Amino acid sequence: MPKEYFIFYPQIKGSAFEEWENCLVQIKNKISNKCKPVKLNVFTDLKDHNSFLDARNRIIESASEMLKDDLPAISVTVHPPEKPWKISVEALFVENDFSEIRTDFFDNLPYVIIKTKWGKEIWAAGLGTGFFPEDTRKAAGSAFNQMAGILEREKMTMDNIVRQWNYIGKILSVRNGFQNYQVFNEVRSEYYHRYRRLTGYPAATGIGMGLNGVIIDFCAIGADEAILVKGLSNPNQINAYEYGQKVLRGMKEAGKLQKQPPQFERALLVAPYKYPVLFVSGTASIKGQETIGIGDVDTQTRITIENILRLADRERINGILNKNKAESLHCRLLRVYVKFRKDLDEVKDICEELFPDVPKVFIQADVCRNNLLTEIEAEFIIDF
Repeated sequence: MPKEYFIFYPQIKGSAFEEWENCLVQIKNKISNKCKPVKLNVFTDLKDHNSFLDARNRIIESASEMLKDDLPAISVTVHPPEKPWKISVEALFVENDFSEIRTDFFDNLPYVIIKTKWGKEIWAAGLGTGFFPEDTRKAAGSAFNQMAGILEREKMTMDNIVRQWNYIGKILSVRNGFQNYQVFNEVRSEYYHRYRRLTGYPAATGIGMGLNGVIIDFCAIGADEAILVKGLSNPNQINAYEYGQKVLRGMKEAGKLQKQPPQFERALLVAPYKYPVLFVSGTASIKGQETIGIGDVDTQTRITIENILRLADRERINGILNKNKAESLHCRLLRVYVKFRKDLDEVKDICEELFPDVPKVFIQADVCRNNLLTEIEAEFIIDF
């Protein structure tokens, strides 16, 4: 089931909604009998909670009106795009070589079900939007409850999640001694303990967001036993779920023996009969569990990409796939988060140099450590 990413920028400059409408027309024009959108990530430069919720509601309403049966899952987040735009859109399209694709709704959220010869995929987005903006624990719980509800409806569990995106408002802020990112990690651990039975984890990104609250997107796959799903480690990094207490910020919650580390794989290899994919989690300039290149965005960007390429090593992938040998690993998306807008051009130049002709989207976001200046996630398709 071939997938392809497209990055849409407005062709006119206007209000955030005017720019969105221009992108929406471009998305509509891309739809054909051979491909349709599965998931949209709309990155916005909005300044307050009410204007964000209003824009998000209008975005979903207008997409529903224009795209109708082709409505994808939609996530709207506060991540300022490249200037001069107020909006940019990352769109995942799927070719129509599947048995069925349809959109359903849960709590008024559109999500997409793709049925294939070997199982089905669920693409959901925007979970938790607007809930409890001043309480990260409650906001995260609301998003995970929606996730659990969608999965239960589709006869899946959190064991089926292969890729997860976690947007945490004011990720580095500390309230009453508790850091927002650490609070999110505690909630994630609680839900995984309740709903997961597998020992491994999904690939994931945990990144800051301009306004308070928590938003989650995910992809889940329900497949037969012949489908390989395997977490990959980076030999140059400690697994995030094995981090020591010293790198986890904020106080320990009452009644818990220790703070919970981020629970995700550095990358996840998902290999069905055709079109294997490597999901590379949000990756930064970390070796072991320590930040490298503090204050140097050039070094941090290059170390980050080195970590990504270490995970996407073709010989290593071939060893895992065993009988089927990959001829190439083709990167089909880079999503690049940059902490300071002043660094965006420098990070972009490096990414363009090392990943020419790959769809890329560059947005501003706080990363999960104060001393990290950029984070990059990637997706690779494996060609035989």
